This record gives sequence, structure tokens and C-alpha cells, in this order.
Amino acid sequence: MRSRWARTGRSDAALRVASGYLVLAALAIALVLVVRDGSPWSYPGPWLSLPPLAALLMSGVVGLTFAAGLVVMTRVAVARFVWARRLHAELRPVARDLSSGQILLLAGLSSLGEELLFRGLLTPLLGVLPSGILFGLAHQMRGPSRWVWVGWAMGVGVGLGALFAATGSLVGPLLAHAVVNAVNLSYLRDHDPDVPA
Repeated sequence: MRSRWARTGRSDAALRVASGYLVLAALAIALVLVVRDGSPWSYPGPWLSLPPLAALLMSGVVGLTFAAGLVVMTRVAVARFVWARRLHAELRPVARDLSSGQILLLAGLSSLGEELLFRGLLTPLLGVLPSGILFGLAHQMRGPSRWVWVGWAMGVGVGLGALFAATGSLVGPLLAHAVVNAVNLSYLRDHDPDVPA
């Protein structure tokens, strides 16, 4: 049977990675149910005392605003700083051959899996800072820019954890993570920082 995915040489790898994120999401939900005896979608004892709908809306709006800020910061950093161009060049092979559908699938499932694990499970158990540090370390990669990437991911992880702890809703971190991944994977695929615009 022929796949609906364009054969780009990396489509099988993209599907395997997406499947891995789906398994991670299922595992995180199971662990939350066992370890936390509760819902992975809500933070126990949020910092702000908001009605459920207000918490959900605030989480979503702040999450999308956070995502927009990260996307803009990425563009500015790549345009202005050598370290950011180097990081972009090292990450680019991951996205270069992905179709838009593959990018959306990976962005959605990586957001789901990572947010359920790092925010839904680990933030209530360990706290915002430790779970953010673990999130950053989980983004380790090869290459000279690996610690820049880890540091960036740690900062993002702390921000997403603080949003979850403040509002009690995982909606904002999920939206922010998915939007940042989708937009920045597309940027990695489509933008070569070594070629003048």
C-alpha cells in the first residue's frame, strides 16, 4: 500500500518520531494517573485562583503570546547572532526534507507528548525549575551548539511550567509548544541563514 506521505527520504523517520511522541503521551498520562492520582491537564493548587473557564482562556492567550514572542526572538537571533545561525544550521537537517503535513504532525505530537510528561507529570512533582531543567537536558543534541539549544529549551521549559503552575491549565503550554515547533520547523526547512535573502 502506498503511503499518503510524500516520499522525501525522511518520511519514515518522521512517522517513527511522531509515533514515539504518541507513545510518550500515553505513557505520561498513565504515569500521571498512577503517580499523581489525577488529571494531567490541570495543575494541583494553581498559583492564581481563577474560575475554570478564565484559567483556560488565560492559559491559551498567554501561551499563544509566549509562542509569538519565541518565534520573533528566533528570527531576530538568527538574523543578528553568529551562535544562533550556527544553531540553525545544525538543526536544519532535521527539518529540511519534511513536508508541511509532517511538520504539523510532529509539532502536534511532540507538544502533546512532551507537555504531558514535563508539565503534566513532572512540574507538579518536582517544581517549575527542576522540570524546566530536565526539559532542556532532554533536548541535548550533537554539535558545537548543543549547550545553546539546551539553555534555550531550559528557558522555554521554565516559562511553560510557570504558565501551567500559574493558571492550572495545560492548554497554554500545549498551544505554545505546538505553534513554536510548527513555525520554527517550517523556518528551519525554508530558511538557509548562509544564503542572503
